[in-house]
Amino acid sequence: MIRKFFNYYISPDKELARKLKDILGFTPRNLKLFEQAFFHKSMNNTQGITGHSNNERLEYLGDAILSTIVAEYLYKKYPLQDEGFLTKMRSKIVKRKTLNRIADRMGLDILLSDYSHGKLSQSMLGNALEALVGAIYLEFGYRKTRDYIIESILMQHIDVHKLESLDDNYKSLLLEWAQKYGKIVEYKLIAKSKLNKRDRFKVGVFIDGSQVASAEDFNKKSAEQIASSSVINKLEIA
Repeated sequence: MIRKFFNYYISPDKELARKLKDILGFTPRNLKLFEQAFFHKSMNNTQGITGHSNNERLEYLGDAILSTIVAEYLYKKYPLQDEGFLTKMRSKIVKRKTLNRIADRMGLDILLSDYSHGKLSQSMLGNALEALVGAIYLEFGYRKTRDYIIESILMQHIDVHKLESLDDNYKSLLLEWAQKYGKIVEYKLIAKSKLNKRDRFKVGVFIDGSQVASAEDFNKKSAEQIASSSVINKLEIA
């Protein structure tokens, strides 16, 4: 309690503590740990911050913890559903697009912008959310982290029942359509570039040898999904 009081009112990082309290609902004891959760690797080796750890290790930890919490939550919520259903539901919740949306709704961009270099991308939001989960786990341990994630993140920002009938794997939908109508769908890397020191991929979707759509993203699989969505809309595939 004393440490939290110090962090909120006296610490040199009290502005961070107050932002965290507004967004998360609590003041952490270990402010440096939570600062690291929003410190993107693009800031490494830039002026004045050489040697500062980025959030990749916390992201790695948070990814594993979040997946476990979601798996346990779904296992208890759907006692009659089989492994296939549970796996698909977990994938819908922990996939990058969902995490990006949750992080945006939580307002994590406010914190991430303080410790990032250049323009923020959607994927950076999801990465920061995973790193944040890692920091919460190190701060509180598994049980309190599980309760917080379920009550303050999953139940606040995800409509689980709506996810049951949602299929937004556009690449899978497109490939199913192609198989049904005897079409050949190919995904080709058109270009690879650098933006803010990060790889950016441009992927094209080709049907029977003709390019129908293309999309760019920092993640190749995400670019394929975006391009597939464009094809589905263009061809009005149900």
